[in-house]
Amino acid sequence: MSATQLAALARTSEPQTMLRRFLALDAAVTGANGIAYLAVSGPLGRLLGVGSGLLLELGLLLTVYAAGVGWLASRRQPPVLPVRAVIEINLAWAALSFVALAVWLSPSTAGAVWVPLQALTVAGFALVQYAALRAVQTGRES
Repeated sequence: MSATQLAALARTSEPQTMLRRFLALDAAVTGANGIAYLAVSGPLGRLLGVGSGLLLELGLLLTVYAAGVGWLASRRQPPVLPVRAVIEINLAWAALSFVALAVWLSPSTAGAVWVPLQALTVAGFALVQYAALRAVQTGRES
């Protein structure tokens, strides 16, 4: 993804603002997902064909993770190492989602659609965050 495409997506040409916006979007989507898993794990578990206990655990994990990502997004200049950790965790989440689907989950049709969709969404966050981080670092080198 080019800096121009990222700028259009983030509606800013300032790399630091782009990075913060992509982190904030990640935090919002992840937090909403986590809260949904916590609040309605039973009905969602039945819909997706996934155990409600697993959804409760994932909901807690995602909610805490979203709070951390949100904290990074709130920093004027998010520190590079924690941002890299977010990118790597997002990529790992996406990969593990596909592994779980192939190896041990037996979801319903809705779950078989949901798991790859959320994995691709998370991978997309990682890609735009990586590109924005590179733009920030390139700007600092100039």
